[in-house]
Amino acid sequence: MTSRTPRDSRLRLVRQRPMATATRPAPNRSRPAPRPPEGTPPRPELARQARAGLAGAVEVAHWAAAEDDSLGTLSDEAAARAAAALGRSPEEVRTDWDRARLVGLVDLHGGTARPGWRLQAWDRDDSAVLRGWVALLDAWSLASPAPETAEPAAVAEVVEAVPQLLPLLQLSAGPVQISTLLDMLHKRVAELRTERCEVPYGVAAPGDGDPTPTPDPAGHGERPDGTEGDDELEGLLGWALDALASVGALTVLEGDAVLTALGNWAVWVKLEQICVAAQSPAGNIEHPAADMLRGCAGLTPGPARAEYRAWLAARPVGSAITELLDAARGDDALLRGLAFEALRVAGAPAEPAVRAVVDESCLRPYALLWLAEHEGADPEDALDVLTREEATWLWVDTAAAISDHGESPLLVRHLESAVQGTVPALLQEVRAVGHPRTVQVLVALAAAHPDPALAKAVRRAAFQVHTGGV
Repeated sequence: MTSRTPRDSRLRLVRQRPMATATRPAPNRSRPAPRPPEGTPPRPELARQARAGLAGAVEVAHWAAAEDDSLGTLSDEAAARAAAALGRSPEEVRTDWDRARLVGLVDLHGGTARPGWRLQAWDRDDSAVLRGWVALLDAWSLASPAPETAEPAAVAEVVEAVPQLLPLLQLSAGPVQISTLLDMLHKRVAELRTERCEVPYGVAAPGDGDPTPTPDPAGHGERPDGTEGDDELEGLLGWALDALASVGALTVLEGDAVLTALGNWAVWVKLEQICVAAQSPAGNIEHPAADMLRGCAGLTPGPARAEYRAWLAARPVGSAITELLDAARGDDALLRGLAFEALRVAGAPAEPAVRAVVDESCLRPYALLWLAEHEGADPEDALDVLTREEATWLWVDTAAAISDHGESPLLVRHLESAVQGTVPALLQEVRAVGHPRTVQVLVALAAAHPDPALAKAVRRAAFQVHTGGV
């Protein structure tokens, strides 16, 4: 056989396949989409109610968007200007400003306020509106600060316990006596202290001769009448109910509390998330992020997204996002791609963390694509946000994932997804991009490709990278 000049093969520009589809398909084991309780308004009506409740926050966000980009925090002077422009008091403006930030209508980047992506979608995207309102519901304790006289430890316990009172309101499908909620709050706070293995104040240690009560600096001690902090917990329950009412989740009546239509729907959604978590499709819910992602590598996109959703629902969103990004920083390129697929399921709560990693070279292409799609770009066009070098780096990283976990024909097909028009141009830019797996990728591609001339050129390129040649 004689050697031949490598062909100037044209490469078709195709969108990169998600890595979750790179391996064999798995049966779709996700359950049918559940229906909300009877009597729940349709989503357009729920979105209308959310828009009505947040009209003031939207006005403040639009006012901020029209201001100078230097606006970072709402100073007294800025609040006064906004109040004059909107015809409201400075206190109302501050409340709406805080809500606009919690909902995602306003984003702070390096001390500068910018319109949030949700503000752009507010009038046309009901899902964005409802997700924003749920974000405000989750932040109810920030929307209405706790009484200054309350003990911080007691406030923290109530903030942790109150969300577990909401299912009672949802399942009751009607008003619930506040005294009943107070009883449940007492029990839940006691459970939290037991879980932390706290020794109750006022109880002598075993072996002590004189069971003299010990003062409780946090106000948790047992009172002389046998009740435990009733006045404080009752006051904090009142604060919590008022805060939830202020965001539109419930209505406080004479001695009763009842969920609004929005609150009822939101609690139902959260209960469904818990059910999804309990019925984790592939059984990865309790695993760390890296192990969960490896377990999802063999799933098709639908079941994989269901697994990501279950995993996210089972843990605090902030720590889950951090864990996914830590997994993405590892040496396994497959986990990098899958981690950002899971972050797509996480949605808006992941945006600040994803923006924060844009300057990390190994995560930058993935983060830029995530942000582009999150801000409304069509997935087919999202690659346009990458520079030529970033797209080439991503091509090599995906090829590394395929070479480690996929099959040879898939690696050959991956050649067609390169942004370069010819194989020689691709090899030249791959050598220049500096990916740490370049040599291994080129060697694997040379071994897999059926064209001897092209395989020879790829091997030569791998040798040049290995030896530091041009």
